[in-house]
Amino acid sequence: MRNTPRPLALALALGFTFGSGAVMAQAKPGAVNLKETVKIAWIDPLSGLMAPVGNNQLKSFQFFAEKFSASNPAGVKFEVVGLDNKLSPTESLNALKTAMDQGVRYITQGNGSSVAGALIDAVNKHNERNPGKEVVFLNHSAVDPDFTNSKCSYWHFRFDADTSMKMEAMTTFMKDQPDIKKVYLLNQNYSHGHQVAKFAKENLARKRPDIQVVGEDLHPLAQVRDFAPYIAKIKASGADTVITGNWGSDLALLVKAANEGGYTGKFFTYYTGVSGTPTALGQGGAGRVYQIAYSHYNMGGQMGQWMKEFNDKFKDDFYTGSVIHIFGALGEAMAKAKSTDPVKVAAAMEGLKYKSFNGEVEIRKADHQLQQPLYLTVWQKADAKFPYSPENTGMTLAPVRTFADRLCRGPVLASGAA
Repeated sequence: MRNTPRPLALALALGFTFGSGAVMAQAKPGAVNLKETVKIAWIDPLSGLMAPVGNNQLKSFQFFAEKFSASNPAGVKFEVVGLDNKLSPTESLNALKTAMDQGVRYITQGNGSSVAGALIDAVNKHNERNPGKEVVFLNHSAVDPDFTNSKCSYWHFRFDADTSMKMEAMTTFMKDQPDIKKVYLLNQNYSHGHQVAKFAKENLARKRPDIQVVGEDLHPLAQVRDFAPYIAKIKASGADTVITGNWGSDLALLVKAANEGGYTGKFFTYYTGVSGTPTALGQGGAGRVYQIAYSHYNMGGQMGQWMKEFNDKFKDDFYTGSVIHIFGALGEAMAKAKSTDPVKVAAAMEGLKYKSFNGEVEIRKADHQLQQPLYLTVWQKADAKFPYSPENTGMTLAPVRTFADRLCRGPVLASGAA
């Protein structure tokens, strides 16, 4: 893990033990009552084409801040401060500075790995230069595998599954579908899109070498308003399947163009359930559009109750389950550390095991990557068994297959390499 010397020395001085497993939460810590307010700066888009996603996620963070403030083992109150980064790394760094100037010690971001990379670098530099004012980065959705490998940072914790983990699960399902013979890769032209294409090709070559990749395109992030030309290329290629990591307007407009252009192939996606895409799909795509993710709309139980309450309150759908992971981890770690100090909390989160909506999860000590199951779902009509209908479409994402966390753990560099 990079950037550890100063926090490691401080943590050792404070009595934390690394390497012995002592910081792992083997049992639920006793409740404490710190009676403190913990501010979290949310840095993501509230303007531009991706604003619907950002607005939904800010509401999600604020909704669950209230829920977890009412009940967490540390007895803290959570407050979320929303800062619009316009999906820009430069604007994000300005927002980070604003947050730190206000004394905020925890930040969260997830829309765009290009943004996340800039924030990781900035947090590393700030923490190295400002001992006693350290900041922790809680990554809710930025899935570039490098963040927990070659660019691994002590101060970064990821609560989504990374691109490689999701592609491992997705292609494990695809390899058993004999009707998949020709695949087209269409992705956004930044690190996330590049990684989706890379891991798709590698996994298919290993698991189904007979599948042909008949086309590959990268397009500008959040700039394309008409995907008809791309659909024409996909149809001309003879592809029976499209793999895409697109999200937000870039996926909604893509599937809209596919419906209008008469493309009848399959789509394997990461973000079908995200704002705008369900409406764009409408009644189309039933049985042909798949999503791989760490949650889905029909999980039921406590998650189902929360989703209903969120929908009743905001007339919107809750889909960023990593928000729950984050508040759960902070509450457990702060109770364990008996402190809200980022240095102590970061040490307590390393190796932390705790219960969340999709079972027991673990923040892997080696790279701060959350370990959790993944779910493959398919777009179909909502019914009595799978009733939740996003954006009132009458459709839903129904679970097809669950992948245990051990099947999609993602790579870890050798000890000391990160």
